[in-house]
Amino acid sequence: QVQLVESGGRLVQAGGSLRLSCAASGRTFSTSAMCWFRQAPGKERAFVGGISWSGGTTNYADSVKGRFTISRDNAKNTVYLQMNSLKPEDTALYYCAADRDRSPYTVSRNAGEYDDWGQGTQVTVSS
Repeated sequence: QVQLVESGGRLVQAGGSLRLSCAASGRTFSTSAMCWFRQAPGKERAFVGGISWSGGTTNYADSVKGRFTISRDNAKNTVYLQMNSLKPEDTALYYCAADRDRSPYTVSRNAGEYDDWGQGTQVTVSS
């Protein structure tokens, strides 16, 4: 099992940047694909971006492509989400998740395939 704790969310103006962090504990982090999802009020949880456990593959939702970058540091057991050019529609609770049963170069967009979840960090973008 992987325990996950997100941080870095806050109120920011449109056009600004934030970096979210997800600190993981557990022996399987380095072989888990990691992903960020988000959930806005009244909406379903949505895929944002993911990274394979090798780090060699990343995948992004069309709505964030070119603005958000996911990365990981296996030595620090941490995955990051760099968010630039933020928009009000990026406002949501952001969750990180771990998929412990994934090949080294793939990442899933399906929330149901993720085994472990954090509690979330709130990002609010004002216009």
